[in-house]
Amino acid sequence: MSLKFDWSRFDQLDLHTFHEIVRAREAVFVVEQACAYQEVDGLDPLAWHLRATVEGKLAAYVRVIGPGDKFAEPSVGRVMTVSTYRGRAFGRTLMVEAIRFTEERYPGHGIRIGAQAHLEGFYASLGFETVSEPFDEDGIPHIEMVKSGS
Repeated sequence: MSLKFDWSRFDQLDLHTFHEIVRAREAVFVVEQACAYQEVDGLDPLAWHLRATVEGKLAAYVRVIGPGDKFAEPSVGRVMTVSTYRGRAFGRTLMVEAIRFTEERYPGHGIRIGAQAHLEGFYASLGFETVSEPFDEDGIPHIEMVKSGS
């Protein structure tokens, strides 16, 4: 079972696809994590959206925000795997693809993320370094991490 990647700009997503993405993001970030916040934000129209599918079904997702739109560096965020596809290392595969894409599209800029603090080791294993003290974001401890540009 392998992932198929599909990168799209916001205006390339049809309504059904965007609905599928938002529904999955809300299931993970709002419902599962019991975190009431504005999940759909003003950054979606600026982002690159990566749908990772298995046999046509959404299995994982991430978005990439360009430099200057959120941070000085490009940013990878909304990293998630749909619950039925967890335990298959899709998160790592997804992040490797997101890093590859971001470094190709924005060479030399590095990448900044706002990571949930309990995932610090995971992101460190992908080359990110912690650059902030933990802070609360919507009731969940977060840290900022940076992967240097090459």
